[in-house]
Amino acid sequence: MTTADLAARLVELAARLPAATRLLAVSKGQDAAAIRQAVALGQRSFGESRLQEAQAKQEQLADLGPLDWHFIGRLQANKARGVLRHFGTIHSLDSLELARRLQRIAAEEGLAPAVLFQLKLRPDPAKTGFSAAEFRQAWPELRQLAPLRPVGLMTIAPRGLSAAERKQLFLDCADLAAEHGLVELSMGMSGDWPEAVAAGSTWVRLGTTLFGTRPGAGPVLGPEAPTNTP
Repeated sequence: MTTADLAARLVELAARLPAATRLLAVSKGQDAAAIRQAVALGQRSFGESRLQEAQAKQEQLADLGPLDWHFIGRLQANKARGVLRHFGTIHSLDSLELARRLQRIAAEEGLAPAVLFQLKLRPDPAKTGFSAAEFRQAWPELRQLAPLRPVGLMTIAPRGLSAAERKQLFLDCADLAAEHGLVELSMGMSGDWPEAVAAGSTWVRLGTTLFGTRPGAGPVLGPEAPTNTP
């Protein structure tokens, strides 16, 4: 993608996103040069889902100074320490067991990342996360995860939902966040971000919409990806 094309997409998104909604540029599968190009145009927040890939890019981009790195993929327990060391925000905390592990390691490392809890509010075999009932039950412990900083909720719409159904899913997530005093909502990817914004999303995770199709990726059909990564 040319710099002019990327600039045009960033300008268009800036015009369409409300002030309360921030753009998380999903750079998974993009090379460091694409991220460098986006940084030059003013983008500072980037989402990655593979630790090793992200580490390599962070090293190549170290001359740019601190960037705002978000981990958005499914977090494997054996990668927890590395993710905590390399990301300031984690969007995919999907179980109480994982929360306890992250809390312990963060204390050992002297780190205090922001975390969002991943919810699974509709049946979807491709996703993990708390149901609404599970989240409410776990909340008394989840709210006391210091040094982790619980800030919000994340959810992904299953494939096959209509636009109205996706919006209702996002509204349900927003209601649950408000119920528990959580202010951040990571909702919406390239195939469904307008519905997420209408429901109050504070972070939209956009990859294809911003950078175009990832190298080697097939066409996007409906909501962009069956995994955690747009």
